[in-house]
Amino acid sequence: MPLPALQSFERRIGRQLRLLEVRKTLIERKIEHQIRLFEQKRNGIGRKIEQQIKRFELKRGIRLDDEVRFIRSWFERPLSTGAVTPSGKILARTMARYVDPQSAGPVVELGPGTGPVTEALVEAGVDPARLVLVESNPAFCRILRARYPEATLVQGDAYSMRRLLDALLLQPAAAFVSGLPLITKPITLRLRLIRDAFDLMVPGAPFVQFTYSVAAPLPKRLGGFSVEASERIWMNIPPARVWVYRKTDLR
Repeated sequence: MPLPALQSFERRIGRQLRLLEVRKTLIERKIEHQIRLFEQKRNGIGRKIEQQIKRFELKRGIRLDDEVRFIRSWFERPLSTGAVTPSGKILARTMARYVDPQSAGPVVELGPGTGPVTEALVEAGVDPARLVLVESNPAFCRILRARYPEATLVQGDAYSMRRLLDALLLQPAAAFVSGLPLITKPITLRLRLIRDAFDLMVPGAPFVQFTYSVAAPLPKRLGGFSVEASERIWMNIPPARVWVYRKTDLR
């Protein structure tokens, strides 16, 4: 190709590349604008919910701080929080009932949130100093640290418990109590979680899990563990059931 023609071709390509860059910039700005609009709308809805709850509190003379935090957390991260409100007292007490307060070793709680099940465990006689609380939400961690200063608080992803707890637990755990939304996770991840918990527990110790789902979070047919279920707790909002798993292959 003659030099003038080549130069003309390069200039044409250069103009097209500049036009593409301009279009790319415009598209990126539009996307950023849409994201900002979405975030403003989301934050506006969150503030509106909080205002409505505060008006309700003033009218009824009660405080719903934990419920506010749960609603905000659920609205921002629904699959991680898994619940719109904290566990009710009946559900929390049912879960705590499966933990022997006289047993030796730490009691690990996965996803304690603002601590309703933690409170039930302490009320049932579990020494707060034995509690190991694994929570990923920083706001909930601040609440737990203030309410249960004697407990060991671990901020992190409970699905990485081996990395978080291997060196921390000086003896096998007496129980695992889970408020994680297991049903939202792939079955392989659920199985890995409970098998990791079994490896960190005393043989035959309980893994206590609640769910709002009708189906079990881990079906018994998968094998390797026994399954015990409570009656459905209709007084909880929404109704829930407690499932207790124990490793049966103790080799």
